[in-house]
Amino acid sequence: MRKKYPIHSDFKRWTKLNPPINRFALFFVRHAMNLFFTAQKSDKQCMVKKIKIPFNDKKIRAIIFSPLSIKENSPCLIYYHGGGFVMPASPHHYHNARKYALEAQCKVVFVDYPLAPKNKYPIPAQASFETYKWVMTHAKELSVDKTRIAVGGDSAGGNLSAVVSLMAHDNNIQMPCGQMLLYPAIGLDFETQSMKEFVDTPMCNSRDIDRYIKMYLKSEQDKQTRYVSPIRAESFDVYPTSFVETAEFDCLRDEAIFFACMLKIYGVKTHLHKTKGTMHGYDIVEKSPITQNSLQKRIEFLKSVFR
Repeated sequence: MRKKYPIHSDFKRWTKLNPPINRFALFFVRHAMNLFFTAQKSDKQCMVKKIKIPFNDKKIRAIIFSPLSIKENSPCLIYYHGGGFVMPASPHHYHNARKYALEAQCKVVFVDYPLAPKNKYPIPAQASFETYKWVMTHAKELSVDKTRIAVGGDSAGGNLSAVVSLMAHDNNIQMPCGQMLLYPAIGLDFETQSMKEFVDTPMCNSRDIDRYIKMYLKSEQDKQTRYVSPIRAESFDVYPTSFVETAEFDCLRDEAIFFACMLKIYGVKTHLHKTKGTMHGYDIVEKSPITQNSLQKRIEFLKSVFR
């Protein structure tokens, strides 16, 4: 029996759903959801270009969303989607990426990074960083201003965004101008109150997180490394200007709040946006005023770091 939470009625349709987290179900889910990647096409407002980025002996797929009205030497958001490190992007991820591109007047490089369990840590993290380096290196031909490249992502993608920032710092590579972390999995080894409390919340709960982690990591010890749990960075002042968003009924809520508070303590300009009446992945309901308000705050953040 699932506990009833006072989640806003806008999200009622999703309050009994948790994605299937087993290898058999993932095979079919991935096959179906991969169609959304191939379905992305240019329209009257936005040009869509699919690219492949070299990574070891393979390629990382990505999509570049470019507003037709964009100027040369534009800002850029590199976006890493959520899905517990095991699932491809959902339709709302692509919809939001277009919105960020159009309203923040930036290019969005949407990354289809390698997924677990076939590609366990550190492969997704390394591929995410390789994408960031590739965009930096090819900024001129992409007509991107390399001083205005931000990273962002939701859930697992929020984790990868913070990891990319940390890797850039550790490798003495130019840092992102900002990081946009949406209900991020920022401390996979943290046992917070929200982790203890939300064991049956919809979309994602602490039991789900435990399954995701087992599919993503090779060993329990990996959870304590900073490229798995960015909250374990040696110092929080290594991170760029940040936007951290949380959902009220989400097991990841407290670790994200702690992370945002520590960023502020260490002098990193940080905006913490706590949404109410929401669950993990709530922005799948695109027409909700709560979602629209959050999207606007994200876009305002992007505009601020792209100035």
